[in-house]
This record gives sequence, C-alpha cells and structure tokens, in this order.
Amino acid sequence: MTSVADKLARKSERRTATKQVRLRLVKVDVWSVVKIAAILALCIAVVMVVAAVLLWLVLQQTGVMQSIDDLLNDVTGSKGVTVESFVSFPGMLMFSLITAVLQFIVTTALAAIGAAVYNLIARITGGLVFGFTNQ
Repeated sequence: MTSVADKLARKSERRTATKQVRLRLVKVDVWSVVKIAAILALCIAVVMVVAAVLLWLVLQQTGVMQSIDDLLNDVTGSKGVTVESFVSFPGMLMFSLITAVLQFIVTTALAAIGAAVYNLIARITGGLVFGFTNQ
C-alpha cells in the first residue's frame, strides 16, 4: 500500500528542464517608492513615540527617576532639584513627536531622491540584472 507522499516523491523524481531568465531593472517608479517609504517611515515614527513613552513610564515606575533626583540633590546640596524640573513628560512627548515628524519627512524625501538617482544611474549603466531559474 502506497501513501500519497510516496506518489508525490515518485513524481518529483522526474527532472524538468531548467529555464533561466535574466531580467534587467532599468526604471523604478518614484511615486511607488515614496508611498512605500512613507508607510515604513510612519511605522517607525509610531514606534519611536511609543518607545519614548514606555521608556519614560518604566523609568518612573522602577524608581530610576527618584534615584536620579537623589543623586542630583547630593551633588547640588539642595533638596528641591528633580529631573522633572528639567524634563517633564509633556516636554519629552513633544520632543519625541517632533523627532518622529522630522524622521518621517527626511526618510520619505531620501527615498524619493534615492529612486530618482537610481533612475539616472540606470540610464547610464543599464540597470541591475537579476537572474532567475526554474528548479
């Protein structure tokens, strides 16, 4: 009695003709690159903001902020110095949002510039050649 796996193994023993295809990438659509880069940059920006908020909350909950406050009070010799007098949660959140927006703009612009430069270089060099085989 033979199983389905045995039948499939016998079928796969036949050798097929190997076909090779060489494709040349001579042009990249700049608008498509901009859209993909914008989506990826938006994901990275969201991750940056969430990571900043989570880092602040973890430092606050684990007592690291209080330890830094104690260290600052020991160094300065006063009792009213706190980390939050220099950097507050809303200030840190605003900084991370501004950084995320700048990262979004720069990443998207660099991707568009990179696609345009590739198109110019591909006109001169003929583009990239990719080889594919059927095995």
